[in-house]
Amino acid sequence: MAETGTKVLSEEAIQNLEAQIPDIAAGATHAAFIRALASGHTVVKVEGTHIVESKADGSVRVVGEAKPRHKVTVGEVLKVRRVSA
Repeated sequence: MAETGTKVLSEEAIQNLEAQIPDIAAGATHAAFIRALASGHTVVKVEGTHIVESKADGSVRVVGEAKPRHKVTVGEVLKVRRVSA
């Protein structure tokens, strides 16, 4: 028996919503970046092959070189090591 107020989404509606996830995630990431800078924090990000430090005053400094990304094939298992904060 279905609960009152429960909506059942069609497969097409679910696919449309799922297609929006990358844009929503990108927007949330950018908003977090802006909030961090507005709070006076330093933000470190990867731009191309460089690790870049951005500060609230607008200054940007290259702090290192980024290692190449790993290309992963479907089904490949990666070992991830935990980095303590």
